[in-house]
Amino acid sequence: MEQSRRLAFRRSSLVAGSVVAAASLLLAGCGSKAGDSDVANAESCVDTSGDTIKVGALNSLSGTMAISEVTVRNAIDLAVEQINADGGVLGKQIQLVGEDGASEPTVFAEKAEKLISSDCVAAVFGGWTSSSRKAMLPVFESANSLLYYPVQYEGLESSPNIFYTGATTNQQIVPALDYLKEQGITSLYLVGSDYVFPQTANRIIKAYAEANGIEIKGEDYTPLGSTDFSTIVNKVRTADADAVFNTLNGDSNVAFFREYRNVGLTPQQMPVVSVSIAEEEVGGIGVQNITGQLTAWDYYQTIDTPVNNEFVAAYKAKYGADKPTSDPMEAAYVSVYLWKNTVEKAQSFDVKAIQDNADGVSFDAPEGQVTIDGENHHITKTARIGEIRPDGLIYTVWESPGPIDPDPFLKSYPWAAGLSG
Repeated sequence: MEQSRRLAFRRSSLVAGSVVAAASLLLAGCGSKAGDSDVANAESCVDTSGDTIKVGALNSLSGTMAISEVTVRNAIDLAVEQINADGGVLGKQIQLVGEDGASEPTVFAEKAEKLISSDCVAAVFGGWTSSSRKAMLPVFESANSLLYYPVQYEGLESSPNIFYTGATTNQQIVPALDYLKEQGITSLYLVGSDYVFPQTANRIIKAYAEANGIEIKGEDYTPLGSTDFSTIVNKVRTADADAVFNTLNGDSNVAFFREYRNVGLTPQQMPVVSVSIAEEEVGGIGVQNITGQLTAWDYYQTIDTPVNNEFVAAYKAKYGADKPTSDPMEAAYVSVYLWKNTVEKAQSFDVKAIQDNADGVSFDAPEGQVTIDGENHHITKTARIGEIRPDGLIYTVWESPGPIDPDPFLKSYPWAAGLSG
């Protein structure tokens, strides 16, 4: 990987465990780097003396994001169960301590503090929205603990205390835009939830569009959980863009796609490319409302490889034959194995030892081989564009030639200059 794509970590000076500090960072807006102070000297209470090691799972099991995050928790549970059945980590069984983030960033910060300082976990797996991640970031940095974050996000961030196992921008949004351009798309309408990820993603989309001759016909945001899309969908319809780029999250997608179909808009007339709709959301939206629409991810249940077929079979055996697998839950599953593999390489549960040994750690994942970049704590990913079909599953219609190296600050794209400033 070129040196220009290696980005130095910067540390935050925010106060440990402070929900006020977390909220302040959340309100600060779009993806940012962590601060530049020395590595925290926080004293860990992790107990490695016994036959078990505690880790945390922090996901929204209630609220608007539960539609997406419950399956992420399921995947974490599955990975822990499999690892324990195979002998555990360094001979220790994993004890999972679960918490509900309740779809509220401040709750995520509070629960992260509890998991680190009261439950004494060695690492935490979870978060979904960028707002939840940004609320947790100062907690993990100040306590010098580790968060494994499993969801695609807007990039423009790196922290030594977070491992990002979902796609960053150059592994999802940029390939999606390249695909649309190849399909002859010359105009877009942007629709998103009103928080960090959609706002920052759309800044990136607009910079790409300006450099590539794509017109932005409109841009609208709505609060998380919104269910009235009549005005926005009518604006989309009258704008007559070639396609819609959708960064809505959670339950809002249900209302958006139902209204989209109600006004007669079709994938043939004006396709929607979504970056937060996976297989489990399709059922909630109603397959009849979303068949033919496109998604941009790195994993689909329909990937036909022995590793993925085994993963899908194991998930369905545990949770039900009608339960699909999806990108965020696969990334969460992968994150537990990457933690295990790094701990075993380091021969230690110590945070610094894990950080020092992370570079090059790989896992033969259901999505394909993934490898940690030790400098920015992101992983290699294969980008895939998928089409939602009548059976409710998503099928790959395009994929990158191989895994894409993570470039969270888009340093290798001249059109993105200034976005991370």
